[in-house]
Amino acid sequence: MAQGILDTIGLLTVVVFAVPVALFGAEHLVRGEVVPGVAFLAIAVGMVAIEQYVVTPTDLPGMVAEKTVGAVVKTDDEDE
Repeated sequence: MAQGILDTIGLLTVVVFAVPVALFGAEHLVRGEVVPGVAFLAIAVGMVAIEQYVVTPTDLPGMVAEKTVGAVVKTDDEDE
């Protein structure tokens, strides 16, 4: 899945916020507190998964423009 620079920056921002949550969860697991540790790790994974796979209203104009340009502009590979 190809990403643009803005998508990559957005993902990097989410990862910056998710890493401390994941480390906090790992710290709980090391202490033997399984339920909070797993919960914080799940929250961290959920943060990244939501950013990657959920379509937000701000993503819609880019998706529409991408499909429109793809329908209007043909590359040389598609002509053959």
